[in-house]
Amino acid sequence: QVQLVESGGGLVQAGGSLRLSCAASGRTFGNYAMGWFRQAPGKEREFVAVISRSGRSTLYADSVKGRFTISRDNAKNTVDLQMNSLKPEDTAVYYCAASLRYESKYTGYDYWGQGTQVTVSS
Repeated sequence: QVQLVESGGGLVQAGGSLRLSCAASGRTFGNYAMGWFRQAPGKEREFVAVISRSGRSTLYADSVKGRFTISRDNAKNTVDLQMNSLKPEDTAVYYCAASLRYESKYTGYDYWGQGTQVTVSS
């Protein structure tokens, strides 16, 4: 079992920045690709970004490409999501997730954090 805990969410004005962090338990963190997903009220869970086990490969949703950056530190068992140029449509609960495979579908992820709220005001 893997436990994931997100932090760093909050309220920010449009155009601002936030950095989300995800802390993972266990000594096998390096076995997992790590993804970020988000879910806005009344909407389906949406892929945001994923980083490979080594950290050498990343994928981003078109909606966040060029604004968000995913990174990981396997020595610290952490994954971050730097969010710049935030827009009101970025408002959602953001979830950290772990998968044994490098993919963008939420159904492929085995472990999930509790989520952290990000609210972007206009």
